[in-house]
Amino acid sequence: MIERSLAAYARAKHLIPGGVNSPVRAFKAVGGTPLFVRSAQGCTMTDIDGNTYVDYVMSWGPLILGHAHPVVVKAVQAAAARGTSYGAPTEAESDLAELVCAMVPSIERVRFCSSGTEATMSALRLARAFTNRDKVVKFAGCYHGHGDAFLISAGSGALTMGAPDSPGITEGTARDTIALPYNDLDTLRAAFVAHPREIACVIVEPYAGNMGLVVPKPGYLAGLRELTQAHGALLIFDEVMTGFRVAPGGVQAREEIVPDMTTLGKIIGGGVPVGAFGGRAEIMEQLSPLGTVYQAGTLSGNPLAMAAGIATLRALAEPGTYERLERSAARLMEGLDVTFARHGIAHQANHRGSMFGLFFTASAVTDLTSAKTSDTSYYAKFFHAMLERGVYLAPSQFEAGFVSTAHTDIAIDDTIAAADDAIRAIHAAA
Repeated sequence: MIERSLAAYARAKHLIPGGVNSPVRAFKAVGGTPLFVRSAQGCTMTDIDGNTYVDYVMSWGPLILGHAHPVVVKAVQAAAARGTSYGAPTEAESDLAELVCAMVPSIERVRFCSSGTEATMSALRLARAFTNRDKVVKFAGCYHGHGDAFLISAGSGALTMGAPDSPGITEGTARDTIALPYNDLDTLRAAFVAHPREIACVIVEPYAGNMGLVVPKPGYLAGLRELTQAHGALLIFDEVMTGFRVAPGGVQAREEIVPDMTTLGKIIGGGVPVGAFGGRAEIMEQLSPLGTVYQAGTLSGNPLAMAAGIATLRALAEPGTYERLERSAARLMEGLDVTFARHGIAHQANHRGSMFGLFFTASAVTDLTSAKTSDTSYYAKFFHAMLERGVYLAPSQFEAGFVSTAHTDIAIDDTIAAADDAIRAIHAAA
């Protein structure tokens, strides 16, 4: 029963556009009423009606240690007791920066901001200034936040709402943004030929997580690195989602491909709003006050976010943590794969690190076009059937899922059993 969530949603719709502060939360892709959360602990979340769910959204990725991890909570409480914001430098900023620079191969200098969107917008401006070029390349289905240049053939929330291109974007912005298919090096080669010495940068989710989890074909990331270097463009890895989640140093460490710049968020704030962008020193030193590229933010380096991020990254450094996360994701995906196959359901299931992806399609998913062959109506039925059985998946076919260190083998096995029961119920009702 979700009577209180129903009432809360009705109230919210009178106060907040659509009743939510981020579109995918509205359940438009799956139907029904969004759950309003009262609290969360470990791998579970409880709504205001008292229903508890095993959570595989994990605040869309940041909570790699689980909800309300004691070490993170203690760090945030201690920081808040000293003051929630100063608008002045703190040693904690350097402490977190030191951790980030030590762990992420491409980052020699890093600047913190307040969101992933802010990080990617700033990285684009810096790339244009550094190269003295205007055009940027992005890939259809990769989502880099809601900056104007990124909402050209965007994925995630825009895809869910059925409007890949948002109104309000100027013709000039669209003209300077080249949107290409993911996993297709030939189209990028053609773009460099068509726009010689005009492309400032290529930005990519190295593991795309905003059209569901779509991984690069063998050689694709190396090809991006080779082409950008050959044509004098910067390569930007958007690791807001994958940073510290698929490996301590992100995709670039796992795949051994070093970009020129990297954008970060989510995990480096431990669940508190944060963003960051970094790269080679010669690029980052173009930023004000050293250089002339302006970027600023009142809450940049916020002490609560720095404290949560430091606590999270230090906890992740415990031996065996990433191996345990990878095993958990593999256990979940292998169990679901067997379950779907047993029921004859066409699907694609994969994982990288503690991220996983699930598509209800017989086709291999390598880009946005193939992702959209998924049976979204079946996903909606599966989502609600799982919700009824105490499992909270992403309320959209086109999102990655996440496990945390708090997801036990028991919780994962119970999830697989719930999936089997959910499928039987869906088929019985057909």
